[in-house]
Amino acid sequence: MATLYVTEQGAQIEKEYLKLVVTKEDETLVSVPAAEVSGVVLLGNIGVTTPAMAFLLAQGIPLVLLDGHGKLRGRLLGATPPNLKLRHQQYRCTQDPTFALAVSRAVVRGKLANCLTLAQRIARERDAVHLETAVVEIKQAMDAVANAKDLATLRGVEGSGAKVYFAVLRAALQHDLGFAKRARRPPPDPVNALLSLGYTLLGEALFAALEIVGLDPYDGFYHADKYGRPALALDLMEEFRPLMVDSLVLNLINREIIERNDFRADPQAGGGVFLTRAGMKKFLHHWNARVNTLVTHPFYQQRWTYFRCFEAQARVLRKVVEEELPGYIPFHMR
Repeated sequence: MATLYVTEQGAQIEKEYLKLVVTKEDETLVSVPAAEVSGVVLLGNIGVTTPAMAFLLAQGIPLVLLDGHGKLRGRLLGATPPNLKLRHQQYRCTQDPTFALAVSRAVVRGKLANCLTLAQRIARERDAVHLETAVVEIKQAMDAVANAKDLATLRGVEGSGAKVYFAVLRAALQHDLGFAKRARRPPPDPVNALLSLGYTLLGEALFAALEIVGLDPYDGFYHADKYGRPALALDLMEEFRPLMVDSLVLNLINREIIERNDFRADPQAGGGVFLTRAGMKKFLHHWNARVNTLVTHPFYQQRWTYFRCFEAQARVLRKVVEEELPGYIPFHMR
């Protein structure tokens, strides 16, 4: 199953029997059986009919609305009765400093482990001494995770490791697109534009996965609770960022699949840099291919798509909350 991305401005989603149909000016652009769709994402000025919306709700297919730059506008999910017992237990766990710190350590270590895997691959390909030094520093950050006595210290450890890691990413880029460091709101260069869009899509996929397993996406362990912020979805995102987004961005740029002319600056958005419509279509095509790549889940030892692994990780976390597992096991690809 794949996500249906609609980027054609002025298009509309309609329902036709058990199919979702994308039309524009009475012309059918796409027709796909609903059984083959795991989610629908609308980017920009896209409409959706009331019957289509009701159909998505009935089928449990999430609808995500992004603006033309890929920023989240909102989401539509079916009304599923929450598992109150599970959520009460989750809220107790997030308020337990010892429990929250243990989960957060696992989250950060999982992220750094996947950062390390990508950094080691880059260092081998580039054969540069300064990259080998960076690999050592990321390993040191991983070792420091276990000694972090509180969340503030842990966030400092993650920040230092991430700074070194993004320096490695910058060195791996074969084309100078002005990427100096991770920056957003608005993204100042093409690389940051791709990273921001990828993280948005990843976050929405993990939000849906948490909803499916019954956990509250807004009440997290590691990320600070803020009004309207899906903190738990952000927690689960950490380990997947290098695997799903960072490596994809490197591949698209280094293979010149996406180039400088696929971006434009928007003066109305603070001078930020964003993908053109053509560039957006390229990115979404390769993003869909990435989330549907088959991998072996390290805990369940089943061969699933990354999309299925998102839900599997949410279930691992649920097992920890329900005390069926002694601790959270992050998703790590060697």
